Amino acid sequence: MLKSMTGFGRGEYIDSTHRIIVEIKAVNHRYNEIVIRMPKALGSLEDKVRRGIANTILRGRVDTFITVDEYGQKKRTVRVDKDLAMAYHNAMGELAGLLGVPASDNVYHLSKYPDVLKVEEISEDVEKLWPKLATAIESAVLNLMKMREAEGANIENDLLARVEKLYTYIATVEERAPQILVEYREKLLGRMRELLAAVGAEPDETRLLQETAIFADRTNVTEEIVRLKSHLSQFKAAVKEREAVGRKLDFIVQEINRETNTIASKANDSTIANVVVEIKSEIEKVREQIQNIE
Repeated sequence: MLKSMTGFGRGEYIDSTHRIIVEIKAVNHRYNEIVIRMPKALGSLEDKVRRGIANTILRGRVDTFITVDEYGQKKRTVRVDKDLAMAYHNAMGELAGLLGVPASDNVYHLSKYPDVLKVEEISEDVEKLWPKLATAIESAVLNLMKMREAEGANIENDLLARVEKLYTYIATVEERAPQILVEYREKLLGRMRELLAAVGAEPDETRLLQETAIFADRTNVTEEIVRLKSHLSQFKAAVKEREAVGRKLDFIVQEINRETNTIASKANDSTIANVVVEIKSEIEKVREQIQNIE
């Protein structure tokens, strides 16, 4: 079953304390590139997130967006910068002495000075958040794969239809190939008779057979047709495989194109040349489609 490389999936986990949303957008890419954007506080979980995605998505550029909302009372603490408080206190004493007035700072006023007191949130253990995040990732990946498989099914139908069309073109080449030899022999015989008529001689049958045999050997495309059919069979079989086959199909298409070019160069026939143009047009359409396959 083919899978497209493009798609979108969204997963969500929600309970009394957290709401986690994971959105995954995948597009075509030669390799497997996973880009993750998530809160800085979850940085220690990035490797787990990446593995959770890479275990299922094998190819393509995958942009992952993670947002986390916390509910309920947040745990906070107040931190006292003791060194800064003492520095303020000493500075106020020094200033009072300079002005000749009694120092009047107290704890309440001192606490209002910048950065003496700082309110900090107590970070929760992110490892405890992982099971919740993993659930959201699993849901997002599942939804993404559903979209990829649906699009992959459409691509598979299109590719198989084009393969059948290629079989039709190959059948035309097979049917035409023997006629090329017959027509060549007739043209050669006619030319020989025309040239020998002036001296009243008849064409040398042995010479005619030799020239025809040489032409037949030079223009024989039987081997190329056999290999071309074999490649098409391999292509059809690969399309039905369950693992990622995008690169494999791309290689097979290269081989199909190579055999087609050889047929075009050997056939020496306008009819087959026209058929080859149609074959190459279909091959290019197939090549474009498989660029979307995982």
